[in-house]
Amino acid sequence: MLVGGYRLLAKIGEGGMGVVHLARRDDGQRVALKVLRPHVVGDDDGRARLEREVDSLSRVHSRWVAEIVDADPWAAVPWIATRYVPGLSLHDHVLEEGPVRGADLLWFAGCLAEGLDAVHAVGVLHRDVKPSNVLMEGRTPILIDFGLAKLADDPRMTQTGWLIGTPGYLAPEILHGDDATEASDVHAWAATVAYAGTGRAPFGRGPSAAVMDRVRRGEHDLSGLTGDLARVVAAALDPEPANRPELWEVLDWLRPQTTRVRRVVPPPPRRTRRPRWPSRTRPTCSGRTLSRPTRSRGRGPTSAPTGPACCRGTTSRAGRRPRRSPGPRCSSGPGGPCSWRSWAAP
Repeated sequence: MLVGGYRLLAKIGEGGMGVVHLARRDDGQRVALKVLRPHVVGDDDGRARLEREVDSLSRVHSRWVAEIVDADPWAAVPWIATRYVPGLSLHDHVLEEGPVRGADLLWFAGCLAEGLDAVHAVGVLHRDVKPSNVLMEGRTPILIDFGLAKLADDPRMTQTGWLIGTPGYLAPEILHGDDATEASDVHAWAATVAYAGTGRAPFGRGPSAAVMDRVRRGEHDLSGLTGDLARVVAAALDPEPANRPELWEVLDWLRPQTTRVRRVVPPPPRRTRRPRWPSRTRPTCSGRTLSRPTRSRGRGPTSAPTGPACCRGTTSRAGRRPRRSPGPRCSSGPGGPCSWRSWAAP
């Protein structure tokens, strides 16, 4: 059978959004071709939405991601082709070979974080990082199935119940009905690393409602993980998104030990207690709205917030957090609404 010029060779997977086949083009290139189910795209609006996502995700290029190589959202049966990875999923790999240990686990954590960073670099969230969406190419993880990530936000699909995430790998804020963020992907990264290192889901098994309740409470079992990696994973599983280390912090610690080896390894990121921002408000001083510090990918804050002189901070070197600049105190007094320390991340 031919689909878009590719000959389907074998069925290699199936999910709620489509069936995945090993396929080959006339020039011999093999791909993983996903034939989408009719309910995924539906009408022309759905196809246009899918086309926009494919255009965006085609910019993802990383050795740790199965990137999109071809697609046709407007075909009679829409399809997406990605790089074929000849390996087991992490889920099946652990079942057959047992948990990943030692240096291999550190390598796994670093490579998976690199793949996630490549997806975030084009302004897209994965939203579904879990053991079945990671393929093992030898000892190297390859992140897959991110091509329809944003399409999952379509209310027509979520209302039908077709898109059901895996409870033990969905961040608690998603379970509460909030929008996904990069912090949600960091939570899923940590849960997947925990599964790789222990051979079991960190929030246990059982009825979905019970698992989701443990996720919301942050009641995980990481026994079997040791050392600094266990502490980083525990911090990334914090139920409060603002308390988790950011992906750039995780990579800054992992890269010198894995993908960009250096002699000096920085200390691991730790759980922090950052105050939450109200969803639609920002702190104000004398009627003026303060802006958050800007952040560049892979570094810490690179600019101080703007606002009245008493609320401005200065930045020392790249990657350092802003510190409060000397100057007159706000009329509200220490700890008031325009105190830098009262709203900046510690």
